[in-house]
Amino acid sequence: MHSDRKLFTLVSILIGVSIILSYTLTEYTTLLFNVNEFHFVIRQIVFGIMSIIVMFVLSQLDPDKWLKPIGFTLFLSSLLLMLAMPFLPGSIVSEVGGAKRWIKIAGFSLAPVEFFKVGFVYFLAWSFSRKLGHHDGMGLKSEFKRFLPYGVIFLMAMFIIAFLQKDIGQVIVLGATLLFMLMFAGSSFRFFFSILGGIFVAVVLFIVTAEHRMLRIKSWWALAQNSVLGLLPDAIADKLRVPVEVEPYQIGNSLNAIHNGGIFGTGLADGTFKLGFLSEVHTDFVLAGLSEEFGFIGVAFVVFIFLWMIQRIFKIANRSKDMSLYLFSMGIGLVLSFEFLVNAYGISGITPIKGISVPFLSYGGSAMLGAAFGVGMVLMASKKADMDKEK
Repeated sequence: MHSDRKLFTLVSILIGVSIILSYTLTEYTTLLFNVNEFHFVIRQIVFGIMSIIVMFVLSQLDPDKWLKPIGFTLFLSSLLLMLAMPFLPGSIVSEVGGAKRWIKIAGFSLAPVEFFKVGFVYFLAWSFSRKLGHHDGMGLKSEFKRFLPYGVIFLMAMFIIAFLQKDIGQVIVLGATLLFMLMFAGSSFRFFFSILGGIFVAVVLFIVTAEHRMLRIKSWWALAQNSVLGLLPDAIADKLRVPVEVEPYQIGNSLNAIHNGGIFGTGLADGTFKLGFLSEVHTDFVLAGLSEEFGFIGVAFVVFIFLWMIQRIFKIANRSKDMSLYLFSMGIGLVLSFEFLVNAYGISGITPIKGISVPFLSYGGSAMLGAAFGVGMVLMASKKADMDKEK
């Protein structure tokens, strides 16, 4: 593991930051749920330590022996769990907003989708490395034929996540990851763009066919329109302007929290927007909470550590001679990057909010453990890259 102590350390730093935030940002939430003021931080410490142990243990295992069984176990078991969840009794599965996303085990809730992401990336990496190669001389039709089985599996998985669990954010992250992995696996640009076009059409249909999604887009546009329409001539801008019926208060408060933090922040525990203005500030809005208390400098520090972590993961991918390990490491780096971007764009009002947590930063055990499995397996892959180099 000698070469990737850095990656291990960077992730541990992010986990440390999340423990601090899960204490300082939950001041109001602990009162709201009438729990001990250390309720969230203790849970985050437990999951943080578990995640660090998971990464360490995985990094010590022999990749040739363990990577495949772990990858497939994550993929198949979480897929089966997600399929079974709608039929499980309420005593085991907790329902939030009509979606069954969590399984309750010994006082903790686990979300199978967080582990499914890692398994899915492994499954794609494993099969792409066997089935896909370069597209030399292949027509678009043949490429589509070659992609069809993955398309079917992807659509099945997306159906489970989007309709049974009502979790569109995860679908976006996995869809984007699949697309880029296809490109890294050797698909042509033509194919890439035709799939992209297909996805775009599907997303538009998906939004237009449901009123609550249309409302969400409208309320997002109501907030974002001023900055965009200011660039256009008045005649066009007036036609595109939507009357602001309800100010999307979450985004408004999120932007105010970011603004309130300024360069240096209000100081640890001195933020005000967490006091009931921003719900879930320790989960989905953790970056807004961070930027209020630690300012631009705090956010810059976290982004720097995060980018360095992604750079280490991509570096391991590039060192891997084994195609499946290369694709798996790329895939994990992409999933973590997309999650960060979807969240950051959401809280700053650039895109609609998608309820995706920030890897290793947001409060929540499943997301952290799932990501730790991903990074742990990348550390295992890096060991293999080192062994190959020494041969």
